[in-house]
Amino acid sequence: MTPDHRLHLVECPRDAIQGWPHPITTEDKLAYFRTLLRVGFDTLDMGSFVSPKAMPAMADTGKVLAQLEEEGIWDQTDTRALVIVANERGARDAVQFESVSDLGFPLSISPTFQERNTRASLDEAWRRLDIVSNLCAKSGKELVVYLSMGFGNPYGDDWNEDMPAMWASELQKRLSPSVISVADTIGAADPELVERVFSRVVTEVGHEIVGAHLHIHPMEGLEKIKAAHRGGCFRMDGALRGVGGCPMAQDDLVGNAPTEWIVEWAGKSGLWQPVQPQALDQALSLAADLFA
Repeated sequence: MTPDHRLHLVECPRDAIQGWPHPITTEDKLAYFRTLLRVGFDTLDMGSFVSPKAMPAMADTGKVLAQLEEEGIWDQTDTRALVIVANERGARDAVQFESVSDLGFPLSISPTFQERNTRASLDEAWRRLDIVSNLCAKSGKELVVYLSMGFGNPYGDDWNEDMPAMWASELQKRLSPSVISVADTIGAADPELVERVFSRVVTEVGHEIVGAHLHIHPMEGLEKIKAAHRGGCFRMDGALRGVGGCPMAQDDLVGNAPTEWIVEWAGKSGLWQPVQPQALDQALSLAADLFA
């Protein structure tokens, strides 16, 4: 597997936990994350520094990170730690943790969803993103921008197939983020659309910085993941057992791409393999208990 063709696999327990209807304790999160960190994922999306009123399931993100740092677990893994922030306050909290490698910021093509998700207009979101980008640069962190509603939206806001590439180009020119991850927030796209959009985005900004965060309905399989790969994307987000989705977008969570399916497909394709396969089995067992 050459670096140019190997997948960068992102496991997203944050996305699974934040919308789960039953609370998951800090102790259970820690046990789960310790196992996930042994698997060998390239990045672990661990939590968010956002309002606990808006996202109570993420209120203990700082406590979780502090405990794992105290245990010295980051000396035993090459996995990057990513957390989501939506404003300056969250970013300042996040950069205090040495273990945090990446700050993810949700920027929506849909102004309606930007307001729903972060209580900000698009102009305000861009202002916040400028601040977060500067904090990342000063703190030695990488900026990951999630381009939400990248494949259309249910609100009637303007969208066409050229817009994700146009937005990605503007992001690259203004901020040069390390990653621009195009998100199918409501699981609306079909594989053909996914391939076309990623092909245009990759042509515009280069495959090195492009990621895919695709919400997938339970019976859809991995066709959208494969389509994103055909479009030139080599960074894929998933969640074990396909749990999750965006609770700010709609009442019924669509689900994430099941990581175990991505691992199986990527292994057969020579694109990715776990460092510790037994840890993946253990993580799947824990996920079965957590998300029962």
